[in-house]
Amino acid sequence: MAYRTLDGMSTARRFTVAVLAVAVATLLAACTGKDAVSSDPNAFRFVSATDLGKTYPIGERKDAGLFTEKLIDGNGTYSLKDDLGSVVVINFWAAWCGPCTVESPQFDLVYRAYKSKGVKFVGIDTKDTHDGGKTFVANNDISYPNVWDEKGETALELGKIPSRSLPFTVIVDKHGKIAVVYLDKMTAKDLEPMLDSLTAEA
Repeated sequence: MAYRTLDGMSTARRFTVAVLAVAVATLLAACTGKDAVSSDPNAFRFVSATDLGKTYPIGERKDAGLFTEKLIDGNGTYSLKDDLGSVVVINFWAAWCGPCTVESPQFDLVYRAYKSKGVKFVGIDTKDTHDGGKTFVANNDISYPNVWDEKGETALELGKIPSRSLPFTVIVDKHGKIAVVYLDKMTAKDLEPMLDSLTAEA
């Protein structure tokens, strides 16, 4: 027998309504948390990649999400916040990725040529074993900092950037805004013109 309350609603139905109300409230609370897309209108949220040789228009750029990760050699951490004010090249790679093993040494040559101009580089070894990435950096004498991010969380922190394939490169401008997201391998000749353009910006 179903008991009824004074308003005519059965106790079973009233319990169901209460459970649904709690579920909806929980969902709404989750949507207003720090990961909600609308929580910060100035934050970068990936929609589409830039074409090779192009940057996002200055007026349309959004703030890069700041991240801090442990260096792959175990000697401290890297924080993007420390490099704000400079053009920062963030390259995502893995030791098992064939194109990455060609691209990273080329990037190191560009880094050595451009660091006097204030350009910073950081490599993000992702979806990789720690030993594999560490050995690759050492064997190829990669001189810019590299961090190990096995789960690929850094790309999400930067601005919900997909990390389904490697390599890919993100460039942050001098104002801490994402100017480039390129979802393919690059050569030194591809990278240098963009750095020349970004370092010349006010």
